[in-house]
Amino acid sequence: MGIDLAKMKAKQAALTNRSGGSDDNHYWKPDEGTHQIRLVCPEGGDPFFEAYYHYGMGAEGKTTVLSPRTNGDADPIAEWGTKLWNEGTDASKEAAKRFWPKMRVFAPIVVRGEEGKGVRWWGFSRTTYQALLDVVLDPEYGDITDTETGTDIRIDYGKKQGQSFPTTDVRPMRRTSKLAATDEEVNTLLGNIAAAADVFDVTSYEECERILSATLGETTVDDSDGTTRYNNDNANQKADNSDSTLKGVSDIDSAFNELMA
Repeated sequence: MGIDLAKMKAKQAALTNRSGGSDDNHYWKPDEGTHQIRLVCPEGGDPFFEAYYHYGMGAEGKTTVLSPRTNGDADPIAEWGTKLWNEGTDASKEAAKRFWPKMRVFAPIVVRGEEGKGVRWWGFSRTTYQALLDVVLDPEYGDITDTETGTDIRIDYGKKQGQSFPTTDVRPMRRTSKLAATDEEVNTLLGNIAAAADVFDVTSYEECERILSATLGETTVDDSDGTTRYNNDNANQKADNSDSTLKGVSDIDSAFNELMA
């Protein structure tokens, strides 16, 4: 039997585009419209997982990296961004923005009407995170994740008139409800919450170094002043050139805004 090229391409894509997860069944992304969800709290008492991503990395600018900073560890890509910023020029500060990770928050949820799909991880923006924290900390609602007397959340997702990107509006339901109809169903849902460490594949320091090198194209060290500089044909930029620009930064930001809604 010959090699299955389709499977090989899938494996290659998995290695190249490190999106932080390996199984789409673990994730939920809302379609445009109104949805009712229930936040579920895993062991440890914290339903929110803060992940830090680098977008637009690699030789072709298509690689996504889940930063080691997610686990509080050193990140050479972010360190490079800080080094550029500290060079102090307008060009280097603009270039630095590409190399700092952006936060995206995830929470385990049950989608009403789709309980059979179990608990999935929903990713959302800092703005939505703040709105959810406001509800979680509001004494009027108590523990909204309580399996007996918790509160579902209504979210309205989509682009409003005049908006370039979709937004998420969060509103708690007026009545409390059980997580599921029976104790057995509740236990099944709680027992099947995938641990964040199993779902989110944080990139190692060494792999980040490799991806950074591929992103930069070529690195050199200028011993005269101790500053690391680079030529990046992919980004059409030199950090020490006052006329340099980060080609495609607007496209990267636009894609990120779309993702973070």
